[in-house]
Amino acid sequence: MLTIYGIYRSRASRNIWLAYELGLPFKHVPVIQHYRLADATAPDAPLNTRSPAFLKVNPNGHVPSIDDDGLVLHESLAINLYLAKKHGGPLAPASVAEDGEMTMWALWAATELETKALDIMYHRVGNPSGPKDPKIADAAVAALRGPFTVLDRALASGYLVGGRFTVADINTAEIVRYAVPAPELFEAAPGVKAWLDACQSRPAFRKMWEMRDKEPA
Repeated sequence: MLTIYGIYRSRASRNIWLAYELGLPFKHVPVIQHYRLADATAPDAPLNTRSPAFLKVNPNGHVPSIDDDGLVLHESLAINLYLAKKHGGPLAPASVAEDGEMTMWALWAATELETKALDIMYHRVGNPSGPKDPKIADAAVAALRGPFTVLDRALASGYLVGGRFTVADINTAEIVRYAVPAPELFEAAPGVKAWLDACQSRPAFRKMWEMRDKEPA
């Protein structure tokens, strides 16, 4: 059976959303990020990214990871690409060309969006490791205007690959979500807003988000 390591309030949300979309049964092991704990090494600390038991699964000390019948993988976007291709269906690439496009969008979202989008989330909503800095958030908004324009144009058909909802949309939407505290980005890119709303209206996303809301902030 598939095992997913990581709490819902982590990048494991991407893998759990995909698993729900595919109807995959899985075991969920809620590994919390060590920085969310006062003392991750305390004897009574919950399973976390610095726990020896988890470091045996992922020596990098990050979530998520999966164990799929003995195949252990890390990196949320790669995990989703693997699971989609393994189980097939409309979320998976239908050709080598689509496979390339889906990989491209995963890498694009990670390199062009994620760091700046996280700056927006941390510095407009809340920074767990320090105070909010509006200047950092504003600089991130400015840096993302170009990528948001690129994404808006790419969504002319409604979705990123093949004119249908795929793993590429899950991977990218879960990164774009971090920028939601910057509504000015979405006002300038209405296609991105409509696409994100459509992705997040899916029953599998809503199921994941409901479970996420039950976890401590």
